[in-house]
Amino acid sequence: MLSGYYEDIEIGTTQEFGSYTVEKEELVSFAEQYDPQPFHVDESAAEESLFGELVASGWHTAAMTMRMLVDNSSADSRAMGAVGVDELRWKEPVRPGDTLSVRTEVIDKEPWDDALGLISSRTTVFAGDTEVMAMTGRVLYQRRAE
Repeated sequence: MLSGYYEDIEIGTTQEFGSYTVEKEELVSFAEQYDPQPFHVDESAAEESLFGELVASGWHTAAMTMRMLVDNSSADSRAMGAVGVDELRWKEPVRPGDTLSVRTEVIDKEPWDDALGLISSRTTVFAGDTEVMAMTGRVLYQRRAE
């Protein structure tokens, strides 16, 4: 997440951070609870799937991304919460042992009301050099009082 007030954030601002290594046990545990498809929870079934091995749920990839976004937001962030995500795409599967990183770029901003402004940021997630997920986050930021 970006730091400062809405007025401090400029279109084109980029940040790169991470890393988060995906552990097999976490991948399976998340999937057992939230997305128990065979290729997420059963190694034998996963070997027979399109993926050929266990892969993370896309929702798990999104959750790990959110963790990296929060962990790397600065203490002076005036983010007030998101109003949604556009264009969420899982581009490649995430596998146990992959190390994820994130790049964000501010692509748009607009006033929301007198107290808040809306920042749209393109978030791209990588496993090494491979793009595995992309989305556009829409986050409200506090505006400075006039």
